[in-house]
Amino acid sequence: MRPWGLTGVAAGSLMPRTLDGQITMEETPSYFVTREAPGRIHGMSPDTKLIVVVRNPVTRAISDYAQTLSKTPGLPSFRALAFRHGLGPVDTAWSAVRIDLYAQHLDNWLRFFPLSRFLFVSGERLVSDPAAELGRVQDFLGLRRVVTDKHFYFSATKGFPCLKKAQESGRLCAWASPRAGPTPGCPPPWSSACRTSTGPSTASSTR
Repeated sequence: MRPWGLTGVAAGSLMPRTLDGQITMEETPSYFVTREAPGRIHGMSPDTKLIVVVRNPVTRAISDYAQTLSKTPGLPSFRALAFRHGLGPVDTAWSAVRIDLYAQHLDNWLRFFPLSRFLFVSGERLVSDPAAELGRVQDFLGLRRVVTDKHFYFSATKGFPCLKKAQESGRLCAWASPRAGPTPGCPPPWSSACRTSTGPSTASSTR
């Protein structure tokens, strides 16, 4: 994440130079859940367009846990962390669950930016139909639709769509982050409990 101690012109100077006709993009997932981020970004550039990629919150929490577990083998079980005392209710203070409270985070952003400045992209549809989702992104940014179905191929090895590139530069998977690998299964009772807990906060963000 970029240093937040700087504001206004100083913060803007951290961004690369942009020529007329160019669009500068900056991507840091933690911005969406960082309380100070909206005000500071608005102070730097109030006309910023914001693209938020979201996925099923329960699947995302399990994926988050799996990613952390791969780096910290001795981590307690998902159940022990997600449920208070390992039984319930769901512990919304745990970071992997707290991130999934989309509506709460969005409310913080709406204090500074109107809803029209946001585009919400489905992480699931980025996998099932990447061209369609990127078409929406291009429209949102006021760009001519250049990226289409012909720019993608499905990698049977990775299980995700990949972006075709010039032969000399190889091919880039559209969903290449380690976090995007197969998500471990979660017993139905746990999934149901997680959905019950995060559902209202997540659902209200879609209205």
